[in-house]
Amino acid sequence: MDALVQKGVIRTLFSMAVPMLAGTFAMNAYNLTDTWFVSRLGTLPLAAMGFTFPVVMLITCVGRGIGSGVTTLAAHAMGRKNHHEAERFVGQGMIMGLVVTVLLSILGYLLIDPVFRLLGADEQTLPLIGDYMRTWYVGTVFMTIPMLAHGTLIAVGDSRAVSRLIVMGTLLNVILDPIFIFGFLGIPAMGIQGAALATVIAQALPIAWLMHLLIRKHHLLTHASVALSGSLAVMRRISEFAIPGFLSMILMPISASVITKILSSFGNEAVAATGAAGRLEMFAFMVPMALGISLTPFVSQNFGAERIDRLRHAHKVSTLFALGYGGFITCLFYITAPWLAAAFTEDPKVTEVLVTYIRIVAFGYGMMEVHRYCTFFLTGMHKPMASTCLNAIRVLIFLVPLSYLGAYLGGINGVFIGRLATDLIVGAIGIVWVLMTLKKNHTPSSHNPSRSDSSDLESMSSV
Repeated sequence: MDALVQKGVIRTLFSMAVPMLAGTFAMNAYNLTDTWFVSRLGTLPLAAMGFTFPVVMLITCVGRGIGSGVTTLAAHAMGRKNHHEAERFVGQGMIMGLVVTVLLSILGYLLIDPVFRLLGADEQTLPLIGDYMRTWYVGTVFMTIPMLAHGTLIAVGDSRAVSRLIVMGTLLNVILDPIFIFGFLGIPAMGIQGAALATVIAQALPIAWLMHLLIRKHHLLTHASVALSGSLAVMRRISEFAIPGFLSMILMPISASVITKILSSFGNEAVAATGAAGRLEMFAFMVPMALGISLTPFVSQNFGAERIDRLRHAHKVSTLFALGYGGFITCLFYITAPWLAAAFTEDPKVTEVLVTYIRIVAFGYGMMEVHRYCTFFLTGMHKPMASTCLNAIRVLIFLVPLSYLGAYLGGINGVFIGRLATDLIVGAIGIVWVLMTLKKNHTPSSHNPSRSDSSDLESMSSV
């Protein structure tokens, strides 16, 4: 725990990030594997998978929003060497996350047809979407638990365990996907529904080990941590981070839904191509994602220890890394775009759209990652609403309007140009915002976040 506030900044960040590389690789391989196997079924199932992406993101964002709040507060408590408070945030956050996501999943299950009709799905894709989503909704509880727990384990320096857990799940998914999708070992072929079932099972099986780590090894999930006494105050404190985090993250599926709606007017091939391209992007950015996962607990612990100097250094290092890696991926994707497309489809129209998307949007990858890192910094410095505002600016002020304008002026290529312009502009805004926030917190005595957290802990015992 002390390493996050005492050892060298670069050494600390990359010692946390490197063990996560296998985990982020595996994390993105979930979606990429499903997409690749489903693409073997044809363009229509691939388009159906593209339609599910915004809704899957929505439920995922709920879990991640709560998980972000738990990670930030638990890491801050650990930075002040208050293990009991960290336990309470972890235990109550787990309960809160499970209840909320289960309720949303029930609602989503009942509204599959009307929701996807709104997204532009037609009579051909709706049955396939229903097959996938009904299975996926049933298994959301197995998705939520890891999302709530992984950040906490990283905050206590156990990123290796998180990486192993994610890799285990991904390997199971790779094995189960062809079995359930195409039918092997006496199991009937389930098509797109099999992809959802494989993911649910692969996420469920590693949970026993995850619980062992939280309960036995790190003592962060105990009877005291889930006790009802004082739970309202704890959940209220988590909500102060979870609600802005959720609002920030929900902008992603909302924007994805709008973009999907725009693209659906250009045909199922456009939806299929951009859905596959989105998963390629996630896979390509597994390296900077490993660093990004480490940023919030690092920033929060150092903010709790009032080490603003370390935060300045970390911001400079992470920004340069994002830009350098983004430039490398841009060159790589631009050159290999036709071969990347060929891995997902043989349809010439899907291939054309996918290659065009990559060769336009890739030039904003570096600044896109800069923007993402800036939101992690703002959250870690207990500015969750600032992080939400930065994401809102990206989606509401730039991405959605520029996508509509681009579609009107330049067709499908205009949509992609709108996305590129958004990434470049908002990345620059994020850099300025974080630098201003760091400047305001330069004097440690001017801001002592431990006071508010201590008063919260007192209120917990009085509820």
